[in-house]
Amino acid sequence: MVGYKTLKREDYMGENLKLRGSFQWRDGDAGAAPTWVEGELFVHDGVVSRRPKQGAVYRELSGFAIPGLTDVHCHVGVSSAGAVDRETQREQASADRDAGILLIRDCGAPTDTHWIDEELSLPKIIRCGQHLARPKRYMRHYGLELESQEELPEEVARQAKFGDGWVKIVGDWIDRSEGAASDLKPLWGGDVMRDAIAAAHENGARVTVHTFAHDTIDTLLDAGVDCIEHGTGMDSDQIAEAARRGIPVTPTLLQIERFGDFADQAGEKYPVYAATMARMDARNVEHQAELAAAGVQLLPGTDAGGYQHHGSLPVELARWTELGLSAREILDFATWRVRDYLGAPVLSEGAPADVVVYGSDPRADITVLQRPETVILRGAVV
Repeated sequence: MVGYKTLKREDYMGENLKLRGSFQWRDGDAGAAPTWVEGELFVHDGVVSRRPKQGAVYRELSGFAIPGLTDVHCHVGVSSAGAVDRETQREQASADRDAGILLIRDCGAPTDTHWIDEELSLPKIIRCGQHLARPKRYMRHYGLELESQEELPEEVARQAKFGDGWVKIVGDWIDRSEGAASDLKPLWGGDVMRDAIAAAHENGARVTVHTFAHDTIDTLLDAGVDCIEHGTGMDSDQIAEAARRGIPVTPTLLQIERFGDFADQAGEKYPVYAATMARMDARNVEHQAELAAAGVQLLPGTDAGGYQHHGSLPVELARWTELGLSAREILDFATWRVRDYLGAPVLSEGAPADVVVYGSDPRADITVLQRPETVILRGAVV
């Protein structure tokens, strides 16, 4: 897997910083839950340490520190009308950074954002390449529209080489060709999806799939999907199977609360589809709470770039309390658990100094994440 890329030491920026307060820290191996430490955390040479550097003069900070937040469903380079220029891409990435989001899995974009890798003041991006869809079966100007299902495995292999260890497939969308009877339907057959996911794995990548519909989920589970976006059609058996296989789901509560709007927009022209979206809208929170209760790993994501604003992840996470999760549980999902899943470092000896500092404890009140006091990226206060 390609995934997270660690920069060379000479690429780090920064100054000598000393944080007095509480911070999340891992002494052991990946997978073990970090502990919260009271004391001093040092930043020098672009990394974090529990030990000061001899002879160094430190700028002092205080507060509660965590590794930078991660938005796993973010679209830098996209607007509701399609691709955007570099200046807009910079604005989008900067808005994420200023909200404390220092790592992004860009979940599909129609433009090349690799130039951001050279911008040390912008968040690190793990890319999925372009959305893979069918003609007229997804949002216009977003993805590659494959004329034939059989093209999917080959294109997945190509996107795996372009991205950073991830490929994004659109699993279902409304099929308007059926007129008033139109509804959400899968875009791909089981054999094609199975071959596509195998092609990704053979090329060192994992696959995440956009899905709203119930009928898509069994195909994804049987094909060995790695991650599910939204997952609003999952029934209790499918949720249990995802939990058993360790397949995470990105709830995107801010996005799926728009289902009522989608139903209204469909109106009388597509009444079946409108009824489907209205039905899912009525139990959105209840459904995503079932995911949490079943032990499915929830990944923090906003779907920023289309309908959602960049930098809205702290607001998304505050909504997770509606799923029956405590602030401490949400913080675990939003920090070390998602970073472990992506293969990214947490705060540990010698890890990159990508740190966000808050004035009060987010373990007691998750809305604290909406008020970062200091954002440190690659060792520099930004």
